[in-house]
Amino acid sequence: MMPGTHRRLHLPVLLLSLLTLALIPPAADAEFRVRKVETPLVDDSYYLKAQIDYGFSSAALEALDNGVPLTIEVHVQVRAADAWLWDESLLDQRLRYRIHYKPLSERYQVTQLPGAGGRSFVTRDAAIRALGEIHGLQLVGRQRLDPELDYEIHIKAALDTEELPLPLRPMAYLLPSWQLSSGWTSWPLRR
Repeated sequence: MMPGTHRRLHLPVLLLSLLTLALIPPAADAEFRVRKVETPLVDDSYYLKAQIDYGFSSAALEALDNGVPLTIEVHVQVRAADAWLWDESLLDQRLRYRIHYKPLSERYQVTQLPGAGGRSFVTRDAAIRALGEIHGLQLVGRQRLDPELDYEIHIKAALDTEELPLPLRPMAYLLPSWQLSSGWTSWPLRR
């Protein structure tokens, strides 16, 4: 065998393996879903109360359990129900959260970013449930709404793969098990 031949033979095999892994669909339970949205009116402003179910893939859960922090971005918009794509939103806000396992304390921590604090949980399931609860986000004042129009809240939650440690990013770009997103969901702004 000539020098360097061994290396050339493995490169196509490696590329084929990565391509095969990229085509494997994620597990059925690995999905994000906006389950519930409420918009209570408090002191002439509408607030968001939402529940998002985070069904992480086994690869993401394994990374989390090994100390890799996972960052979630929740994109929230308030728009007229009949608005065109190019119409301006009344609200366009991105919320960022991080869930992280702390091996020394054997606790999971959920933090809204930017922020140094956060809430601590004994179990992973409790932390993921808390990660999905959004309370008290001020959406829009009642005076900004046209009484003749209907309005909707659009929400999308996604795992931010750009926040993963550098060695994990190439795999996260290629594998469907890391492409976790709820997609856009629309909910009426109840008045």
